[in-house]
Amino acid sequence: MCYGKCARCIGHSLVGLALLCIAANILLYFPNGETRYASENHLSRFVWFFSGIVGGGLLMLLPAFVFIGLEQDDCCGCCGHENCGKRCAMLSSVLAALIGIAGSGYCVIVAALGLAEGPLCLDSLGQWNYTFASTEGQYLLDTSTWSQCTEPKHIVEWNVSLFSILLALGGIEFILCLIQVINGVLGGICGFCCSRQQQYDC
Repeated sequence: MCYGKCARCIGHSLVGLALLCIAANILLYFPNGETRYASENHLSRFVWFFSGIVGGGLLMLLPAFVFIGLEQDDCCGCCGHENCGKRCAMLSSVLAALIGIAGSGYCVIVAALGLAEGPLCLDSLGQWNYTFASTEGQYLLDTSTWSQCTEPKHIVEWNVSLFSILLALGGIEFILCLIQVINGVLGGICGFCCSRQQQYDC
């Protein structure tokens, strides 16, 4: 079934992206590989929103496994209609895709907010604050200002890199789930078009 193969490909891609999101989010808790900043609550507030772990990670695994299992669904259908089962499964995958859209959207929004606000760091005055919060994200274009954060070392680069990765991964997940919404609708409505041969095999 062509729609099922497409969904399965999307599912496998989402699994890999979800694992990368989880890994990127976990790394945000350990600037320079140190654990003390997390225990002392000296991390950006948006790190604690678990956008990569929950939004781009765990919430993405549910639709991913649903998509992967679509091609193995029983093609002999229900209610006397041989292709009914396939079509119902494709339509139900749209609901799973919507969950994925919500999760990836959450990941993208939180990552964007984290980038715009900047990290919580120790400034030259010895105070912990959001040094770049008032710049409305303009600090991203002026790397010479990043040295205003003295601790943790290279925290700006750390946050910018990982939140950017989460933003990109979440965006890709969003697009893939959106594609599956279209694929699921087409597979449910036009299921006979690609699976007529399967009807005879059943």
